[in-house]
Amino acid sequence: MKQLSDSLLIQSYHKAIELNLSEEFVEQISREIKKRAIQNQLEKTVPRVG
Repeated sequence: MKQLSDSLLIQSYHKAIELNLSEEFVEQISREIKKRAIQNQLEKTVPRVG
């Protein structure tokens, strides 16, 4: 996860929720978002369709 750009990490978070992936995986992404202190970017993004 450390290799993902902030943008790709946020897209991954939205996609994981959209695909109803495991809560553990979604939480792992969420922790990385918090670690990077980019929650504000998460709130500004709209999940992409497709």
